[in-house]
Amino acid sequence: MKISDIAFVNHVGIKEDNKILSLDFNDNLLNHINTIHASAQFTLAETQSGLYLQSLFPELEGKVLPVLRDAKIKYKKPANKKIIAYISVNEDEIEKFKTLFEKKSRASIQIDVEIKDIDGTLTTLASFTWFIQTIK
Repeated sequence: MKISDIAFVNHVGIKEDNKILSLDFNDNLLNHINTIHASAQFTLAETQSGLYLQSLFPELEGKVLPVLRDAKIKYKKPANKKIIAYISVNEDEIEKFKTLFEKKSRASIQIDVEIKDIDGTLTTLASFTWFIQTIK
């Protein structure tokens, strides 16, 4: 699935460039202190984690149902410029996921996301745990 197929992602205005997602600083996304709203940052981070999950295991696309099971987020600094989401995942997590998924046809994996503004200032740290199960 392409992220552009998700109506809410389009509504928020998330843009994709070579698998990297971003949000422009836009009046429609601002909160009461004129910074990018926390929910918009959460949506950017969660969507980036899902896109990355898809790229980690392309062979599973269409064969599994990924569902977000847990999310942790910490807002570090106000976002008052365009923001970009960067992902990372522990290599041990990937191997653990593959092993468990092979045995049980279901497993979880944690994907971490940093959101930075265009100047490189860290605005948000997030962690998403995805539960993936084979479609029956």
